[in-house]
Amino acid sequence: MLADLKGGRIGLKEVLDRQDDVIGKTHVKRLLAALPGIGKTRAMQLLDEIGVSERRRVQGLGHRQREKLLTLFPHQR
Repeated sequence: MLADLKGGRIGLKEVLDRQDDVIGKTHVKRLLAALPGIGKTRAMQLLDEIGVSERRRVQGLGHRQREKLLTLFPHQR
């Protein structure tokens, strides 16, 4: 899934909409680092900007945090 995200075959919205354990247990930091053009350092900066702990998993994101991510990456819808 992360390779598909990195390769642009799926979008961030599609990943965040998934309701399975694979995505739910993935750290948000790792998810962001898998976006095209985003590395580990930029992923950490983004987590700070939206107020998400680096240890947060996707299943632990709130509605507003998900919306903020989608706003930051509108081309990933």
